Amino acid sequence: MLISLERKLDKLIDWMGNVLVVILLLMILNVFYDVIMRYAFHDSSIAMQEMEWHLFSIVILFGVSYSLKEDAHVRVDFIYDKLSVKTRAMINIIGTILFLIPFAVLIIYGSYAFVMDSYTTNETSSDPGGLKHLWMIKAAIPVSMAVLLLEAFHYIIKNINIYRGLEELPKEDPQGALS
Repeated sequence: MLISLERKLDKLIDWMGNVLVVILLLMILNVFYDVIMRYAFHDSSIAMQEMEWHLFSIVILFGVSYSLKEDAHVRVDFIYDKLSVKTRAMINIIGTILFLIPFAVLIIYGSYAFVMDSYTTNETSSDPGGLKHLWMIKAAIPVSMAVLLLEAFHYIIKNINIYRGLEELPKEDPQGALS
């Protein structure tokens, strides 16, 4: 049952990763457009510049969950890699429960008033020609942390399966890259 649930969550986070690729491409096109307009035509759009920041924020905020799913997050690998598979799985489970989940919950709780204040005041950019409805980008903060909580749940399940011997951690190849 846990393996089936893990696979479903894998697919969901992979789908989100694919959406992030599209958003990253849109951001690249946005930056390209902005640079061409600024340097070739001596024209610039405040809204397009703000859109760059907002798209970048979305990629970073939601990319954290995908990074965790792919086991590409930062840790002290020179110690971690010398441990047994079961010990690594237990460290991942305990670290996720003690650090990641409380962090995500704290950010959700702390950002709620921030988002609601922006929504109720219909906050817009302070720059002329800037974007409207800033609450939408601010809402990405608690939403991305909710997705991170979902991925934390997935990560715990994955590591329980590893601990039980139902799944193995990725092994390093001779050149040091993960396989």
